[in-house]
Amino acid sequence: MADKVFPSSKPATAAPGGAAAPTTTTTTSTTTNGGTTKSHLINPTARLPYRPQPHNRRRNYHPRRNYCCCCCFWIILIVLVLALLVAITGTVLYVLYRPHRPSFTLASLRIHRLKLKTAADSSSSHLSTLFNLTLSSKNPNSHLSFSYDPFVISCVTSNGDVLIGNGTLPAFVSDGKDESTFRGVTVASSSDLDAETVNNLRPELKKGNGVSLKVEMDTKVTAKMGGLKSKKVGIRVTCDGIKGVVPKGKSPAAANVSGAKCKVDLRIKIWKWTF
Repeated sequence: MADKVFPSSKPATAAPGGAAAPTTTTTTSTTTNGGTTKSHLINPTARLPYRPQPHNRRRNYHPRRNYCCCCCFWIILIVLVLALLVAITGTVLYVLYRPHRPSFTLASLRIHRLKLKTAADSSSSHLSTLFNLTLSSKNPNSHLSFSYDPFVISCVTSNGDVLIGNGTLPAFVSDGKDESTFRGVTVASSSDLDAETVNNLRPELKKGNGVSLKVEMDTKVTAKMGGLKSKKVGIRVTCDGIKGVVPKGKSPAAANVSGAKCKVDLRIKIWKWTF
């Protein structure tokens, strides 16, 4: 049987300085088997030991993450708004002015010289050519002008793309509803050809209906409308469907250009490739 000793009801004596002395409760337990007696002291004013709590480090990254997300959202929104404004502006300008591409026409092509000489031992071949072209350019727009850089002109065969002449055309400005004509544009060549090029060119020269030719012109153009001015853009003008004949004697031969059609294509250069 366990004996319990209850604390005395005598009031606690005050501690010096007027502060009340802490009350100590003593509990004694006696086991029935004659075991040892344990005393438990309970002090209500004792402080609990400090136990550091683990910190969640992930909370420190939340403000940075929110800031980055907010910046990305505003940047994307600004880009979309600018793209929308550009699209609206382009649509309005197109509806008001309806811009059209410039047009080119090959009026005539006269062949003064077109000779292919091969050495007796067939070791080398020499090509000598001289052409005169008449070209015209027309601007169909009223409020849009074009400023062209100098043209690089190449005359090649339509089938094998064999180069048979080079030339240039000076820079010029085509105002609204303007038409410019260039006469006596010289295209010539004097070069040695390899065996493969000669094999592609010789059958063309022997054709009875003439040599199929095309004229290619490469340049850069700037469009201007009022106070707006675009950047320089590369273009290629290709006039195909020309039938040329080899001149006989000293008289030049006029090529048939009635079926020649000229088209204008953009030339976009990205690094080493041109589209």
